[in-house]
Amino acid sequence: MRILVLMLMVVLTACGAQAGAPGRPCPAMGTPIGIGVRLAPSVAARFTDVTSLDVCWNGSCHTYPLTSNSETVAAGATCTGPADACMARMRETGGKTGFAMIPGLPAAPVQVIFAGQTATVAPEIRYPNGPDCGGGGPQGQLTVDEKGMR
Repeated sequence: MRILVLMLMVVLTACGAQAGAPGRPCPAMGTPIGIGVRLAPSVAARFTDVTSLDVCWNGSCHTYPLTSNSETVAAGATCTGPADACMARMRETGGKTGFAMIPGLPAAPVQVIFAGQTATVAPEIRYPNGPDCGGGGPQGQLTVDEKGMR
């Protein structure tokens, strides 16, 4: 009976103990590959009809659908201390956030064309489970505000 319990403990301990820091399992979380877009509240109303972006690298350009949502922030939190259970209401900022899934996106600078304007975006490998668990896919970020695109 002791051997059966010991074997069961070894098998259960090994579950989820993939590569990572010693004694730290790496969860199976992925990273969406693509480019995020943030439209500041001051300019979001100008881009209501934009539903895609063009991304170019290695001499080729492709159009990718862009899904967007209203940007929100937490407001009115009820927390009174670090150990308290609390609640916060979400408030819309007037801005928009979006994401375009881009299979094959390199972790290198690409040209992004958004609403007729071009900017260089440098996608980077993200580490959703920490650097000890290996990298996920590359992601880039495009911000549009009153100063322009960057």
